[in-house]
Amino acid sequence: MRVTGACQCGEVRYKAEVDPQAVGICHCTDCQRLTGSAYRVTVASLPGRFQLLTGEAKRYRKMGDSGRPSDQFFCGNCGSPLWRESADGEIGLRLGCVDQRRALAPTHQSFGKSALPFVFVLQEPPEDGDD
Repeated sequence: MRVTGACQCGEVRYKAEVDPQAVGICHCTDCQRLTGSAYRVTVASLPGRFQLLTGEAKRYRKMGDSGRPSDQFFCGNCGSPLWRESADGEIGLRLGCVDQRRALAPTHQSFGKSALPFVFVLQEPPEDGDD
């Protein structure tokens, strides 16, 4: 599936091809801190199919528990988290910045033991509007 994406302010834009079956929710404490939220949702870009279109993302290198680096890319202007690149070159797009995010449903979850207790009890969307 072809997707496009951008940060909140629009300074950084990209395009990619993704596997719609490779959408995951991660509940690890690193993802909680990196998002400032309860979890992170990511879709995998197919190898060699990610292209930065405009802008330049800032990079934060996080060393994983494995001792291998995980580069986190974000907009230096608005701070939106955009994608992650592993030491193996795998790219995971942050679902909130993908324009076609409504068409991409999570297929798996990881690090459930770190999940905040309320995330599994929420089922109905709020009644108020969508922006």
